[in-house]
Amino acid sequence: MIKINQKLKDKLWWLVISVDYDYSRITVADHDFNGETLTLWLEDKHDFKNSLDECLQLDITAKQFAKLIKDENLNSYEGNKMHPSKNYVYRTRIEINEPITWYLDDATLTEQQWTRDILLKKLLTQLVETETHGIEEW
Repeated sequence: MIKINQKLKDKLWWLVISVDYDYSRITVADHDFNGETLTLWLEDKHDFKNSLDECLQLDITAKQFAKLIKDENLNSYEGNKMHPSKNYVYRTRIEINEPITWYLDDATLTEQQWTRDILLKKLLTQLVETETHGIEEW
């Protein structure tokens, strides 16, 4: 679960409402990773902004970003390994690198884009699922 404050949730809801609940219209206009924070600037695909100041700025800590990469198995693949002492082969997830190192050094530009898109989709899904949960109780 990605932790975001209430002010940012409100801004995300405003963005969701402005795209008429068509989440596929929300895109990452630009991104920056400084080692401690991944910053995404979000915008509507049908209403491109002239500057990043007009986009919604979303800051995700490196710890949360690393957890997402690990949870989604982006930095690993399923493969065969041989047990070091018992000499039998078993299937397991083989980690390519630590999550942030994988993102910065091993992932292709396309994989980095996919990772940011997965983060956005996960965040929007979390927003809708947690914020609309209370409505069912009415």
